[in-house]
Amino acid sequence: MQVTAFSTPSCPEWRWRIVNYAGEVIEESHDRFPTISAAVASGTKRLVQMNVVDRSMAQPTYRTTSHLRRR
Repeated sequence: MQVTAFSTPSCPEWRWRIVNYAGEVIEESHDRFPTISAAVASGTKRLVQMNVVDRSMAQPTYRTTSHLRRR
């Protein structure tokens, strides 16, 4: 799993988001942080507390063309 930090134009403070390798959001902070490093540090702390194993499968970033070769 990965911890990412984000902000929006309407809310310039940083928040963290925990995402699994399939791209699904597992948890998101409600707290706001003044810096990106503070948000990532808090998110990492929460990820350690959760103590979960990511068993998701990452989606391929490409699409095979094998279906086109069967014609």
